[in-house]
Amino acid sequence: MSDVFQPDPQQPPTIRVVVVEDHPIVRDAIVAALENEADFCVVGQAGDGLSAVQEVLRCQPDVVVMDIFLPAQSGIAAITAIKEQAPHVHILALTSATDETVFLAALQAGATGYLIKDSQRRDLIEAVRQVAQGIRTVTPRMAGALVHRVAEGYVLPEALTERERTILRLIGVGATNHEIAEQLVVGESTVRTHVQHLQQKLGFDNRNQLTLYAVRIGLAEQTE
Repeated sequence: MSDVFQPDPQQPPTIRVVVVEDHPIVRDAIVAALENEADFCVVGQAGDGLSAVQEVLRCQPDVVVMDIFLPAQSGIAAITAIKEQAPHVHILALTSATDETVFLAALQAGATGYLIKDSQRRDLIEAVRQVAQGIRTVTPRMAGALVHRVAEGYVLPEALTERERTILRLIGVGATNHEIAEQLVVGESTVRTHVQHLQQKLGFDNRNQLTLYAVRIGLAEQTE
């Protein structure tokens, strides 16, 4: 008889979750709802954006359930930081915000899902399970906005890091990689890497498209 452990195929794998919410009563309710499910384990909690990033890096969860409006650092900034440092972690934005700009900024910063707080408990549970698998999960009322913006190929500047916006602005005013490197005191290879990441993130094929985008969103003024 083998001593090797064989997982029970009837037992679902545990989904490790960090809950980020600045209101303790709401946070406790979310934690209680998740821990009532056999396949969830809440491994960490945080009450602000800065602590959220630290807690995620410490706990290495599968999913982060995160409010958007947080003290110390916004949820959007926290999502961006988490995805930069722990890209394997999936994030479900859980918020009261139905504003299209906030919604799109969260998704483009790296959130896999977006759920409105007036959703049912079962919606939260299912959303966390879906997000844990990397499946895009969006509150139905916001889905139309997502389809519309994706069809337009629109990307919000809020989804970019501060360094990416700086480089995009310099590209928009016609700076070369060498000039950007000198201004930011980094190597040209670092600038080239940032430019490539910008093109991938924004879905562009070349530098000219980056230039036009920088002008369109007001990061750079068009010159004659």
